[in-house]
Amino acid sequence: MNRLSMAAIAVLCGAVSACLYLALLLSSPGAMILVYLTQLPLFVAGLWLGTGAAAVAGLSGAIVLFAASDALAAALFAALNAVPVLVLVRQALLARRNNDGTFTWYPPGRLTLWLTGLGVAGIGVGLLLLGGPEGLQAVLRDVIARALDRLSEGNLPDRDHVAATLASLIPGIAAASWMVMAVINGALAQGVLARFAVAWRPSPDLAQLALPRWLTAALGVAAAAILLGGTWRFLGINLIIALSVPFCLGGLAVLHAAARRLPHPGMALVAFYTVAGMFGWPLLAAAMLGVFEAWLGLRRRLAPQGVQIDG
Repeated sequence: MNRLSMAAIAVLCGAVSACLYLALLLSSPGAMILVYLTQLPLFVAGLWLGTGAAAVAGLSGAIVLFAASDALAAALFAALNAVPVLVLVRQALLARRNNDGTFTWYPPGRLTLWLTGLGVAGIGVGLLLLGGPEGLQAVLRDVIARALDRLSEGNLPDRDHVAATLASLIPGIAAASWMVMAVINGALAQGVLARFAVAWRPSPDLAQLALPRWLTAALGVAAAAILLGGTWRFLGINLIIALSVPFCLGGLAVLHAAARRLPHPGMALVAFYTVAGMFGWPLLAAAMLGVFEAWLGLRRRLAPQGVQIDG
């Protein structure tokens, strides 16, 4: 494939991504599904054609949004989608050539750390732009209170308390939600490309995802901050919510490693994800499992004999 064709595909992917992002203007629940898939075309461009294609796709998407909407929409698209996808694709495509000619690709655990860093950085940017924790919570309380007034027609007696509670949780929830959608879109893109044998790199093995112990220490610091109250409590709560995503992935890595002991591991994993999608609590259990995995090495303990589990 020549460079002109690659550039054309990247521009097309960026335009599709921008169109999905514009579904926000429809203001309907169904349209949000399209918005959640905004990163998918960007990941397709990058994981198929390389980091340069991801950059072209992100830039073209921002230009389309600038032309169709305004500079703010283009800037938000770049900050929430184009730049993070570019960073993740760049890291995912890093590889080291071995002496035997094979490649060792960037491990999924480190990719997870980059994803987590981007999510936490998003919270930090929000704090900086809105004047710190108090300013961020004040803005969120006002927005939530007005939304509650519209939904309840002004008849919610505990409106202020509900708004304050949600305002203290939303930054972490938003960061965690963004990380989950990045994982889903990246996995979908890689899966489709691998299915057609055009992926730049082999698909990462989730069972090889290893988290460093210091991430557990960060979780402990966040928990301690909650006990201090005030601003520290706000920061601690939202950091714990954000860290739930990498620990959930760590727990899923344990389950994928353990499932290989079973005669039909694929069926067992499908059953687990079905139950998790229906009820949600299995993912919380997976996050707790991920916390213990960092210290106990459960992936290696539960993996079948003869199967190498690295990280």
